[in-house]
Amino acid sequence: MMRLDRWLKLSRLLKRRTVAQMACQEGRVFVNDRPAKSSLEVKAGDRVHLELGSRAISVEITTVPEKTVQAAEAASLYSVKEIIRRPPEVLEWLPESGDSLP
Repeated sequence: MMRLDRWLKLSRLLKRRTVAQMACQEGRVFVNDRPAKSSLEVKAGDRVHLELGSRAISVEITTVPEKTVQAAEAASLYSVKEIIRRPPEVLEWLPESGDSLP
């Protein structure tokens, strides 16, 4: 078992461990459909869901490494279940498509 923030960094789903911790604090990381803290111990078989702005990714953990892995091996730590791409948020101050500017 390994801390969630460390696993996210080793899997290279997030670039740095501090970024993983911040994502957990902001409620953007879910493990097994529950909001997760960065200190949560993860194991093989757990499902991790990340909300990353205009995209989201769901993966299943296949391996929890004992130590740091090379970048080429990082993708073998998980299997992708779903990738969701959304259009960027529409700004509230923009007029509706039918409205005209004054």
